[in-house]
Amino acid sequence: MKHVTLPVSPKTVHWGYFSKAVAPALTLRSGDRATIETLTHHANDDYERMIQGDPGAESVFQWTREHKAVARRGSGPVEGPFIRGAGEGIGVHLLTGPVAIEGAEPGDILEVRILDVRPRPSCSACHAGRCFGSNVAANWGFHYHDLIEEPKPREVVTIFELDTSGEPYAKAVYNYVWTPQTDPDGIVHPTIDYPGVRVDHATIRKRENILSSVKVPARLHFGTMGLAPSEADFVSSIPPSYTGGNIDDWRIGKGARMFYPVAVSGAYFSVGDPHAAQGDSELGGTAIETSLTGDFEFILHKKADLAGTNLEGLDHPMLETDHAWSFYGFTYPNYLAALGADAQTEIANHSSLDRAMRDAFRKLRRFLMTVHGLSEDEAISLLSVGADFGVTQVVDANWGVHGTIRKNIFRCD
Repeated sequence: MKHVTLPVSPKTVHWGYFSKAVAPALTLRSGDRATIETLTHHANDDYERMIQGDPGAESVFQWTREHKAVARRGSGPVEGPFIRGAGEGIGVHLLTGPVAIEGAEPGDILEVRILDVRPRPSCSACHAGRCFGSNVAANWGFHYHDLIEEPKPREVVTIFELDTSGEPYAKAVYNYVWTPQTDPDGIVHPTIDYPGVRVDHATIRKRENILSSVKVPARLHFGTMGLAPSEADFVSSIPPSYTGGNIDDWRIGKGARMFYPVAVSGAYFSVGDPHAAQGDSELGGTAIETSLTGDFEFILHKKADLAGTNLEGLDHPMLETDHAWSFYGFTYPNYLAALGADAQTEIANHSSLDRAMRDAFRKLRRFLMTVHGLSEDEAISLLSVGADFGVTQVVDANWGVHGTIRKNIFRCD
């Protein structure tokens, strides 16, 4: 077993997509461990607090008229003409990787153990050692066309500080309404439509003393984590699918074990979209987006060894903790296969919690029948009285419902 570190840099991150076509940033064997740095794609909401003085963050976010450190920001084209910029914003999350796993082949299962998660402190002279994050009530949020106060519609950015001196929590510092921002290439962004645009704080009005009596319990986790799909060379990081991705479940933090079906040789694991806290649904559009560093262990389970284990028949992501298993239902279990050539944009027209709930039910029913040997009638009874279903997210186009079954249900006195 070896343990290596993968820092963030323009050579170790890819922005807005999963890919089987990108050269791996790291290659490991089953049983190896890695410390992986991740950056929030919302760091430029407050450059001073979340980028300034941090060599890794500055190198990734560097963007002038002469030089753009990470040119492709999405699964779209890299050659223009562009409306919003290279990639055209089809995918937004900064992901570190890919990490290739030796010997991984389609049909295998990759287990990813999250051993630890730590916030990335500010390096700015005014805020050194403190940790910050950004929450955005955005145009893709569930609430956006249901506002009751003026002006509407509007996008609002709230900057939080994370206190880790005791039981960690986040406290709001200030917020502001998004105003049109002009990027270094001269493109005006009237809404938050392209990742990594630096907000000019001379153009916004900070509102302080907000959420003054609120402390949000921290839930450090990775919103986007998974493997490269096989269907296309570049796949948007926004909709989750059968190889994982932007699941946005706050339970995918320290102590969690995630299982993903391998779709391409090498598996090609990537991780990002780090969060300080999030509620089920991520209703407004984002969590508290912050930068985190995680310690991971990778275990490869070969296809020939899956029969008779908890992984038998698994063709979708599964979460295991010390106390429960969780299964993720989506509007489409594999939207890339279901919706054809335009799937990455078309999925936004089909978002449905009804379909996601049915998918979660079917996945958990299969687990109970295949792994625990229940009849269908037994499984359905147990699902109704002993399983918990919740709305994971309603903002990632391929909406999600998680179904959870507690392990102590299967312990008999």
